[in-house]
Amino acid sequence: MIQIALADDHAIVRAGLRHLLSKEVDFRVIAEAENGREAQMLAGREDIDVVVLDLSIEDYCGVDVLRALRLRRPDLSVLMVGQTPETHCAITLLRLGASGYLGRGCEAPEIARAIRTVHRGRRYVTPALAELLASRAGGETPCPPHDQLSDREFQVFLQLARGKTIGRLADHLALSVKTVSTYRSRVMDKLGLSSNSELTYYALKNGLMQ
Repeated sequence: MIQIALADDHAIVRAGLRHLLSKEVDFRVIAEAENGREAQMLAGREDIDVVVLDLSIEDYCGVDVLRALRLRRPDLSVLMVGQTPETHCAITLLRLGASGYLGRGCEAPEIARAIRTVHRGRRYVTPALAELLASRAGGETPCPPHDQLSDREFQVFLQLARGKTIGRLADHLALSVKTVSTYRSRVMDKLGLSSNSELTYYALKNGLMQ
């Protein structure tokens, strides 16, 4: 039996997923989280095998939750779900430790297939994403600028794009304001941007934020 936790700030989405997954004889939903804080606490549940995590969960960026879960339980499989097609941000999320990524429009059989795949300790890659990875490896498709960002730079980038101030972000990450400012400068340089509003536009345009 695969023990699953659902982390999404929309009750109706959790209910829909719970209903779909209840039709699979080897699935059991044993926990739910309605915000990022609750989602991070799922790492304390040793009986959870797979977390299905909303990329834009309330309170915290899904990337922050992913990072926290992977730090506390490296063995935990985390399947990210977002509004945008998988080709927009899946490669970055996989690099950050996600076990796989699905867009909201996927069908029930694909969700079940993805959960079974990540539960076996493998990464779930859709055909579209596999094609993109092959294209990039062959030099046919250029990598987007945000692929140059380190894990921490990407985390800072998304939080700033969501409107968090440097001071609040420093408190959130337990870093000094000077350190966060340095990360911000690096992000701006690598992306060729000059303001937080441009960061937000870039994130939205590239499907990194909803």
